[in-house]
Amino acid sequence: MNDARAESRDHYVDADTPSAARMYDYLLGGHYNYPCDREACDQLLVTAPSTRELALNNRAFLERVVRHIARRYGIRQFLDHGSGLPTQNNVHQVAQSVDPDCKVVYIDNDPLVLGYGRAFLEENRNVLILPSDMRETAAIAADAAQIIDFRRPVAALFVSVLHCVPDDDRGNPRRMVEDTVRLLAPGSVVVICQLVSEDARIRDAVTELMREQTGDRWGRVRTKAEVAELFTVPRLRIEEEVGLLDVTDWRPDTDLVRRQATQEWIEFGGLATVD
Repeated sequence: MNDARAESRDHYVDADTPSAARMYDYLLGGHYNYPCDREACDQLLVTAPSTRELALNNRAFLERVVRHIARRYGIRQFLDHGSGLPTQNNVHQVAQSVDPDCKVVYIDNDPLVLGYGRAFLEENRNVLILPSDMRETAAIAADAAQIIDFRRPVAALFVSVLHCVPDDDRGNPRRMVEDTVRLLAPGSVVVICQLVSEDARIRDAVTELMREQTGDRWGRVRTKAEVAELFTVPRLRIEEEVGLLDVTDWRPDTDLVRRQATQEWIEFGGLATVD
């Protein structure tokens, strides 16, 4: 990795405050987490018992959608917002299994993600990891241009991450999507999904729990209608043959679908093309 890629500001890993990335890693069966993350997940599972199955289903969706984009749309450039900690079958591994020349930019500001991400990606010249806030779209685009050509189609991924974004003056999910779409060439695609619940008690309880546990580094659980509204951003056109749905049911590639035992919340969204 060259000096430009390795450059970043200092980051401090707080091992006493849970992070959404490390909690997600724990739910997936990973090892990049601390006792505080595991304890927070245990509390979350009391309120939302299906969370582990939901996380596993979401990860499977990410693999399917990346493979679909590379095969069906022929896109070879990916922006992964809120990439999280390295696991098996990361975006670049899935995309490069279709074409080794696929380029992937990971965007995350969790210090542990950045540390492990650089260690895992050091030898891959078609991968870049940016230590950026996802809302800093202009800065992200400038840095991503090291390997991404925005004159050509790009796949912008917002997979299970927008619930980490609050609605405030610094930005909100719709603004993030609008700013990103403005950068994209026709023929690009955008993938959006986030945690939703139609039960206000679940939305409020989980949102409050996560804000408290993560030191207010959290947005909120939303409704299906709120996620659907993100797809009304100008130039986006929902992939109509599938539409918006629980991502467990998005183009399943096996009959052995892992079903949530309870449906207090789900991961909801889909894929849209850019006109």
